[in-house]
Parts: sequence; structure tokens; C-alpha cells
Amino acid sequence: MSSILDNIYAAKRIEVRARRAVVSPMAIVAEAGRAPKPRDFIATLRAKRPAVVAEIKRASPSKGDIMPGLDPAIVAREYVAAGAAAISVLTDVHFKGTLDDLRAVRAAVDVPLLRKDFIFEPYQVYEARAAGADCVLLIAAMLKEGELRSLAALARELGMATLVESHDAAEFALAVKIGAGLIGINNRDLHTFVTDIAVTERLLSGYKGDALIVTESGIDSPDDIRRLDVAGARAFLIGESLLKGGAPGAKLGELMRAL
Repeated sequence: MSSILDNIYAAKRIEVRARRAVVSPMAIVAEAGRAPKPRDFIATLRAKRPAVVAEIKRASPSKGDIMPGLDPAIVAREYVAAGAAAISVLTDVHFKGTLDDLRAVRAAVDVPLLRKDFIFEPYQVYEARAAGADCVLLIAAMLKEGELRSLAALARELGMATLVESHDAAEFALAVKIGAGLIGINNRDLHTFVTDIAVTERLLSGYKGDALIVTESGIDSPDDIRRLDVAGARAFLIGESLLKGGAPGAKLGELMRAL
């Protein structure tokens, strides 16, 4: 029986093939080469504690629309004003996102940007750089070790960081094995979409490495951030809890003031 992640990955392969037919690989490589120099995503997160990566996400396959009428540029400016260290932009169609959202955010703010998508081939990394991303998401649950290494190497070549995302002990160990400097722990299981912030605590128990750990999903309150900070997380990717209700900047401001 296929999982949510399996279904998204299958659709993503068709989607990317269609985009390659419109904008050739040669054209997207050239466009990436003309993009301004990327910002240092990891250094920015290390410089701020707690470092919040505030997310722009229109919808979720499991929950439907999150913030109807969302304007990426306006939300991005609100996030920066409220103290976000960086911004994550969902560009996948299953979340009603597009690369135009990333371009709009890049034009609106100067903080580092993460392209959050289901990335599996070099074309998508070049797309991210061309659209202004400073970091790309690589999901261990859908990529083999060789794929993770080669995509991370390409990102480095382009001056970008990679957030290598894990959800269980095997995926976390793989992220460590390939030398990822930025490791994400997704508290949401991408196969079932069940969320539990104790996932971060379990995976960091006994971890002594020096990667910067980003905990993702299910973070709703200052208590959640304090709890995950104690566990060893140093950056916090937060989206739905900020966007629900239609006042993301105000909610982030309240959260930051309570810490």
C-alpha cells in the first residue's frame, strides 16, 4: 500500500518532467548562474537563539487550506519584522505552492530562504538557486545515500546549504554519515502525517555531533520550543501554528516575546 510520501513522489516526477519540457536544463543552469550570491543559511541560524525558520505554506494534503488568500510577500515581511531568522517556502503543488511564491518572498525580504519541496534531481536544485533560495530540503525518507550526497554536493557547488531531513533513527544516522551540517528532524511522519514532537527528543538522545539541528512540525507554543531546546534542537521550523487564524506575524511576535 503506497504512503502519502510515495504518492507525492510519483506525482513530483511527472511534474518535474513537464517543467523540464518548458524550461530546458541548460536554461535553468544558466538562470541559476545569474542569480545573486546566496546568503549563509547555517551561519544565520547559529547567530540567533532561538532561531525560528518561519514557514509560508498555503495548504496541507492532510489538513486542506491553512491560510486562504495568503500573500507570500506580505507574510514574509511580517515574519522578518517579528524576528524570524530565516523563511521556509513550500513550493510543492500538493501544498498549493509554486516557485513564484519563492520568487515573491525573495523580492520582499533579505533573510535566508529555504526551498521546501520534494527534491530528487539536480534540475530542482538549479531551479531553487534561480528563484533565490539559499538552502534546499533533502528528505532522507525518499532518497538513497548516493542521491543525498550528490544533491548536497551540487548545492555546495552553488553556494547553498542543504537541510537533510530525518524522521527515524536510520534516517538520522544517514544524515550524520554523509556529514550533513544542517539536519532536520521532522516530527511529522511523511508516510502517515502523524505528528509527535517527542520524535526530536528520541533522535537527539545521546547525540554528540556538531550539526545544527532543526526541529520541524508540531511546534505550537513557547513551551514546545523550550522543551526541544533542552533536547538539543537549535532552530525551529514553524508554519501551521503561525498561519492558522490569518495573523502569522502577530503570532510569531507573541511567540518570540514569550521566550
